[in-house]
Amino acid sequence: MMYHEHISQEDLELYALLALPAEKSAAIRSHMEGCVLCRAGLDEVTGNLALVAMSVEQHPVPEGARERFIESIAAAVPAPSERTQRKVAPISAQRRARSVMYWIPWAAVAALVMIVVTLSVKVGTLNQELQRQSDLAEIEAAKNSHAREVLEVLTAPSAKRVLLTSGRRRPRPTARAVYLAERGGLILQASNLRPVPADKAYELWVIPADGSAPIPAGLFRPDAAGSASVMLPPLPKGVPAKAFGVTIERAEGSAKPTLPIILSGAGE
Repeated sequence: MMYHEHISQEDLELYALLALPAEKSAAIRSHMEGCVLCRAGLDEVTGNLALVAMSVEQHPVPEGARERFIESIAAAVPAPSERTQRKVAPISAQRRARSVMYWIPWAAVAALVMIVVTLSVKVGTLNQELQRQSDLAEIEAAKNSHAREVLEVLTAPSAKRVLLTSGRRRPRPTARAVYLAERGGLILQASNLRPVPADKAYELWVIPADGSAPIPAGLFRPDAAGSASVMLPPLPKGVPAKAFGVTIERAEGSAKPTLPIILSGAGE
C-alpha cells in the first residue's frame, strides 16, 4: 500500500497507537520519510497521547495480586490432551486482535482529548474578546460620566457665570468661568491669551467669599490661537466664591497668587 496523499487523522492516531496492520504501518512510515506535514501531524497526535497517559492516576499493585494472577493462569491452562484437540490460532492473528481491542479505547480517549483542546482554545479566544469589549465599555462609561458632569456644571441654575478681562485694548485676553459651589465644579474657557515661556504657566484661582486664602484651581497653557480651558479641577465642595483670578506662575504651580493678576472677575 502506498500513500499518494496526506495520511488521514484517523490513520495517524491508529498508527501512533500501534493498532494498524504491519503492511499499512510500513506504508505510513515510508510516506512520512518524505512528508513534513504528516510527520508534524504524528508528533501532535503522539503529544496528545502522552498527555492522556500522564493524566491517568497511578495506583500500586495490591498485595498478593501477583500470586493470584499466576494461580489464575495455571488454572486456565488446559490438560495436554485438551491442548492437542484445540485449534491453535496463529500468534500474529491473536496478537493483532488483542492489540486492536486494547488500543480502541485509547483512540477514543485521544479523539476526545483533541476535541477538548480545540474547544478550550475557542473558549479562551472568546474570553479574550469579551474582556476587550468589557474594557472598551468601561472607557466609554468613564467618558460619558465626565461629559454628564461637565453638562451639569454648565447648565446648573445656581452656577455662577463670570467674564474675566484684562482691561487692555482688543483683542484682549478674556475668560469665562462657570462655578458650582456645592459640587466644587469649575469650568474655564479662555481666549486671546498671550504665550508664556516654557518654565511658566497660567494658574486659575478661586477667591473664597469668607476672605480665606485663594484656592489654586488648575494650571494651563494656551494653544497657538491663544485658547485654553480648565475642566473640573479638584476643588473642595461647598466653598462660595467672591471672585476668580488668573496669574502667571512657575510651570509647576504656586501656593499663592503672584502679582500682577492677568485676568479677574467677581461672581454674579
